[in-house]
Amino acid sequence: MITELQKKLQSLKDSGKKFFIPYITAGYPSLAITEKLVISMEQAGADAIELGIPFSDPLADGPIIQLSSYEALLKGVTLSGIFEFVGNLRNKTKIPIIFMTYYNPVYKYGIEQFSITAEKYGVSGVIVPDLPPEEASLLIKSAKDHNLAVTFLFTPTSNEKRIKLITSKSTGFIYYVSLAGVTGTRDKLAISIQQKIEDARKFTDKPIAVGFGISTPMQAKEVAAFADGVIVGSAIVKKITENVDKPDIIENIKKFVMEISNEIHSLNKG
Repeated sequence: MITELQKKLQSLKDSGKKFFIPYITAGYPSLAITEKLVISMEQAGADAIELGIPFSDPLADGPIIQLSSYEALLKGVTLSGIFEFVGNLRNKTKIPIIFMTYYNPVYKYGIEQFSITAEKYGVSGVIVPDLPPEEASLLIKSAKDHNLAVTFLFTPTSNEKRIKLITSKSTGFIYYVSLAGVTGTRDKLAISIQQKIEDARKFTDKPIAVGFGISTPMQAKEVAAFADGVIVGSAIVKKITENVDKPDIIENIKKFVMEISNEIHSLNKG
């Protein structure tokens, strides 16, 4: 089963074009600003948006995204509210939106109901970093029934058997976590990224995106040279935090996202 998200990303890959997925936390600093950020990031060249679902114990996230999640929860942001938010957003943009969440909110919401609601409101995909594919059969099945892409992650410590499993189970794209640890900005990229991408290509033709630790436009370009797509999260959320009280927050974030997007897309063929 090929989802709409995979069709888009696969089409970009097959035509020699790189894709860029910025991450922001839903409801940080408010849902009203999140809406403006999504629209402005699309204008800045984003090919899809990864929307973080605030959770009280975000074990894969570093302090920057943890804080944004905490602040959003303090303001009463919920999974149900974010679904409705995306539904309203669909009147203004059709850009693919991918939920980055943990399994607890999905399980509590109801796995089947989660997929039904995602389809109803126009959510394109979901990433659940604490749900391994061996334990994801219920989500994979319900997602397949409702055109929801499910992306799994592999890491620097994943062996070939593990990579083969993850690439076979992912239905949107393959997510390579470029470092061992939590999300966060880094001064240097791991030297093993290219080799791991090549390892994964032995088993799949699906698009492969790299995330975690990519902090600057030039780092994004460096990764895009051998990956199909790049995901940038902590650096963008950090920039939001730095601009949270400024009237030109949207323009400042848009400028930063555009700088990253331009570098990634400068590698496009044709």
